[in-house]
Amino acid sequence: MAKSRKETMEENRARLLRAARIAFADKGFADASMDDFTAAAGLTRGALYHSFGDKRGLFAAVVNQIDGEMAARAKTSGARAGSGWDALLSEGAAYIEMALDPEVQRIVLRDGPAVLGDPSMWPSQSACLAETLRTVERLVGAGVLKPVDTEAAARLLSGAALNAALWVAAADSPEARLPKALEAFRLLASGLLAEPRASGRG
Repeated sequence: MAKSRKETMEENRARLLRAARIAFADKGFADASMDDFTAAAGLTRGALYHSFGDKRGLFAAVVNQIDGEMAARAKTSGARAGSGWDALLSEGAAYIEMALDPEVQRIVLRDGPAVLGDPSMWPSQSACLAETLRTVERLVGAGVLKPVDTEAAARLLSGAALNAALWVAAADSPEARLPKALEAFRLLASGLLAEPRASGRG
């Protein structure tokens, strides 16, 4: 049975995304060319223009895809930590740790801000913020966190994790900087707790 036009477009889009992720991770945004993407995907420039508009549009789609995967990985880490406060803290730490992933480091944390601007304004980051806000509201309501403004707390927690990841990725030795970022993030976040306590509760 012949594929519909919509199915063909979705397949072409997926092929271009796969090819672009490899090229952007390997060469960086500046040096990766549209010919790299189309040749690897077996498609024409017309297909790229139709699906993404231009190279920047394709890059934005790749960043959104990877950042979404990062959020899912952080969520999984949080679920393993339990629930409530421990999960929230684990999610933030997991996001920072992903700064050591070569693909994440180059595409999302190094080239992303340079090409797409302030990461806090990306759609994927907005989704993460909304999820963090819901968790903070629940924890404040349960008395786990101090009676702080929930939006302010959610924005500061999300911003701290994001900026820590950016700081790690920018280092000459990200592996050496990571423990410092994680320790500072945990100390800052723990200031929101209603009562100091060991992990495993909340």
